[in-house]
Amino acid sequence: MASLSALFIGRPVATVLLTLAIALAGLLGWRLLPVAAMPQVDSPTIVVSASLPGANPETMASSVATPLERSLGRIAGLTEMTSTSNTGSTRITLQFDLDRDIDSAAREVQAAINAARSLLPTGLPGNPTYRKVNPGDAPIMIVAMTSPRHSRAQMFDAASTILAQRLSQVKGVGQVDVGGASLPAVRVTVNPQALAAMGLGVEEVRTALTAANARRPQGMVEDGPRSWQLGASDQAPDAATLAPTVVRWRGGSAVRLSDVAEVRDSVQDVRSAGYANGEPAVVLTIRRQPGANVIETVDEIRRLLPMMEASVPADMQLQVVMDATRSIRASLEEVQRALAISVALVIMVVLLFLRHRAATLVPAVAVPVSLLGALAVMALAGLSLNNLSLMALTVATGFVVDDAVVVLENIARHVERGLQPMAAALLGAREVGFTVVSMSLSLLAVFIPILFMGGLVGRLFQEFAMTLGVAVAVSLVVSLTTTPMMAARLLKARPAAQPTAPEPGSAQDGLGRRAYARSLGWVLRHPALVGVALAGTVGLTVWLYLTIPKGFLPRQDNGRLMGGLVADQTVSFEALQAKLQQAMRIVQADPAVAHVVGFTSSGQRNSANVFIDLLPLRERDADAEALITRLRAELARVPGARLYLWAPQDVRVGGRSANASYQYTLQSTDLALLRQWEPVVRKTLASVPELIDVNTDVADGSPQVSLVVDREAAARLGVNFRHLDNTLYSLFGQRQVATIYQPLNQYKVVLEAQPSFTSGPASLSQVYLSSASGVQVPLSALARWVPTTAAMSVNRQGSFAASTVAFNLPEGVALSTAQQAAEAALAKLNLPAELHGGFQGTARAQQAATDSQPLLILAAIIAIYIVLGVLYESLLHPLTILSTLPSASVGALLALMATKTEFSLVAFIGVVLLVGIVMKNAIMMIDVALAVQRHEALDARAAIHKAAVQRLRPILMTSAAAMLGALPLVLGGGEGAELRRPLGIAIVGGLLLSQLLTLYTTPVVFLGLERLKARLSR
Repeated sequence: MASLSALFIGRPVATVLLTLAIALAGLLGWRLLPVAAMPQVDSPTIVVSASLPGANPETMASSVATPLERSLGRIAGLTEMTSTSNTGSTRITLQFDLDRDIDSAAREVQAAINAARSLLPTGLPGNPTYRKVNPGDAPIMIVAMTSPRHSRAQMFDAASTILAQRLSQVKGVGQVDVGGASLPAVRVTVNPQALAAMGLGVEEVRTALTAANARRPQGMVEDGPRSWQLGASDQAPDAATLAPTVVRWRGGSAVRLSDVAEVRDSVQDVRSAGYANGEPAVVLTIRRQPGANVIETVDEIRRLLPMMEASVPADMQLQVVMDATRSIRASLEEVQRALAISVALVIMVVLLFLRHRAATLVPAVAVPVSLLGALAVMALAGLSLNNLSLMALTVATGFVVDDAVVVLENIARHVERGLQPMAAALLGAREVGFTVVSMSLSLLAVFIPILFMGGLVGRLFQEFAMTLGVAVAVSLVVSLTTTPMMAARLLKARPAAQPTAPEPGSAQDGLGRRAYARSLGWVLRHPALVGVALAGTVGLTVWLYLTIPKGFLPRQDNGRLMGGLVADQTVSFEALQAKLQQAMRIVQADPAVAHVVGFTSSGQRNSANVFIDLLPLRERDADAEALITRLRAELARVPGARLYLWAPQDVRVGGRSANASYQYTLQSTDLALLRQWEPVVRKTLASVPELIDVNTDVADGSPQVSLVVDREAAARLGVNFRHLDNTLYSLFGQRQVATIYQPLNQYKVVLEAQPSFTSGPASLSQVYLSSASGVQVPLSALARWVPTTAAMSVNRQGSFAASTVAFNLPEGVALSTAQQAAEAALAKLNLPAELHGGFQGTARAQQAATDSQPLLILAAIIAIYIVLGVLYESLLHPLTILSTLPSASVGALLALMATKTEFSLVAFIGVVLLVGIVMKNAIMMIDVALAVQRHEALDARAAIHKAAVQRLRPILMTSAAAMLGALPLVLGGGEGAELRRPLGIAIVGGLLLSQLLTLYTTPVVFLGLERLKARLSR
């Protein structure tokens, strides 16, 4: 180390140029680094979707979901498969290992879909499709289309035909959902009585409609040198063209479609509606592809929006009503501001302690260069600028200055003792070179377990650890090269007339250091008292860790809310639409709300989706959690429906979509048992005061009319079950019977009964079936119908039936507290062994993270011990340094509890960092003590006393720098402050207490181990 520092001290020009090169590389890296909210830790997720209009959920589950699940379940690397079957649609969510390439997985998904195609119903209007998207993620952008003149169907046509196609091509976009309406269509509503009177069945109408829109190739004709393509008017593109279609010739006259049905231009699905800020609207919901950079994706979408708006009719306006990057950008600006403040505070610490303006230039160069060097390496390593990496750089200001402070302070001390600056630089750098290396390597050892952690948590904090580790490594190089070179030229030699600095701790020394020297002498003479205090600290640390409320990540206010409106299962579409509008008006009236959009769809008969964009945090009077509490009371006024609200987070685990932030899932192979116990579990969880907004995805109380068919009568009358199902489907299922082909899109011909014949169960008495002989048979002649209930959705996990109970947390309640309360309540139920339950998603990840923390701490201790043992060639001295760990942890835990901050993963990382800071201070003492023992032949007590007093100033400087470097994280507000604050509290609170303790416990432990070593060597 001495030769390395001497080389750079003697070559100032080369040192300056190399330092400038590092700085320039860092500036270039700053411009090249991508920007994101958090590190890219998404699980590769793919959603497979299939539709069969009119099919009930149980039919979708058994005939569509089951064959697909069997085929998809064989894909390697699949970690979770869940499915939801609603009326007319099935969605299967597949999550893969973090290491699985999503494109490779997508190819296998397509192959599995192809393999299952022969097992799927023949009536599917199209093949199942897949998208690389996590349906549980919040949208990255929502665009609303409104128009004063055009209908919803016309807007939906433009949105799905032009806008959705172009948006899907943007890099990073995983899926674009168009909601709030449906495509234009020709609707044919038949009169069953008129059909029966003319001896026609509805299936004949369906056949005629299919034949009226053939659209088949016609070929060409040739005549010598010329040729002509053939074209035919085989399409009926609108209601006016389709209405005269002949269904049958009867008695020499034509029975036309208009004679037995009403034919009109309408929409494909009449049970869809959307609103934006109270106006009818079509809503484009844009979700990102897993692993995509959100800011780059949104920037590209915004760039394209003016061009896309110009491609639709002029009075169709596009408005961005939600942009997820607004809060991300604001949060990153806040972190960058905190980083700048930290750098300034750290430099101020050096100025206050050394009282030398020229010397202050050394850390003023060393800190920024170290951080810029880290940015250069981050760009080469493919990392990103996000909340965690910028937090790492902010905290790193207190770390990277340590090395420079240790070197600078030691050189300044020799200058104060009368040496020339050049000689002082050479001597000072040589004395502390090993110390600086030991400090840096021990700090890097703290992060070794994090770098090798698996799972989402490991991926999440690996970038944090890598960023901080790189900054420390660059700082080590700068402190051994640039710092001594600058000190040799900036520090001024002490005038001969001026007395040299007194011996540390002597009568001529400063009051503070003299007081510490006296108190330390007393402590070293009474080591038993310190031993008891240290043991008490260990016990207190363990107790605090076991009792402190724990969480996954701090709950963030991202300026957005998501909501799910759930109405009674008997609700009609008109009533649901009215309740949605009422709830949206209540939300829109709140002064903190900027935009609110909501929409329904036919697949969700009693529910609707709501998205709320909030004003910037500085412009509103409540954060997201407080706003949800305020709106919850107001929304209780909506009769027969409830709007569940939650704040989406930057990191979300799992692919389940639920009406709350956290989930508890029940599974069983016995569907009847699951349905029996699910209401019991739900009511039990709802009674737990630590949980709110408890709801479920089970909706098995939907009214159903069940037909009981007399098979003997059906056979006698010549009616088979296929014909029965087809007739009912054509009358009551919005059956798509033909396709109208247009240049930009395809539109459907929808067949159903007239509204007067679908008004209730009694209308079934007016249904007629065609027998084998062509006679019209009333349905009542072979069947009776009884009222029953049925499921509105069928949910499965893997191959087993599952139901998920979702919940939110009240303000101030930690996730671990809620989980413990829920588990205690469920334990009293004595659930059957065939019923399995457990937390899923974020709640499950939190449990796994909490369980792994003790092992992670143990791994870190072992790694630190090995590194220090190798450096010191000793088995005992690493124990002295490790003795600082309880003191570091207890202060952080007390600070977190005092501020009512849960022990989240961010706080845990803060404790790990705190351990590194306190260890560095212990290393400074031990190194000097060992050197004094070797060179001055002092005993252990005198050596550690001299070392502790001598290193008091750099220890206080590094601690103050670390505290002030983290202080902006504690005091800072604005977007994303919830994520940063626990880290700052843990570091600042821990240092305030631990530093006081370790100034006395470290010398005592060193003395005890030296005595033990002497005893063992006899």
